[in-house]
Amino acid sequence: MPATLEVKCTNDECELDMFEMHYTYDMPDDVGLDEFECPYCARTDSLSEIEL
Repeated sequence: MPATLEVKCTNDECELDMFEMHYTYDMPDDVGLDEFECPYCARTDSLSEIEL
């Protein structure tokens, strides 16, 4: 099963609460949150993994 990552945006001005990223099997192992941006506010420095 491909990896799933639950993410929140920590930007206080962003309205996005959380979202879930579903990776494919082809996603390189070294890809992390630094390569993504918030789909709502477009910041790249405010994403944080939600640890359950």
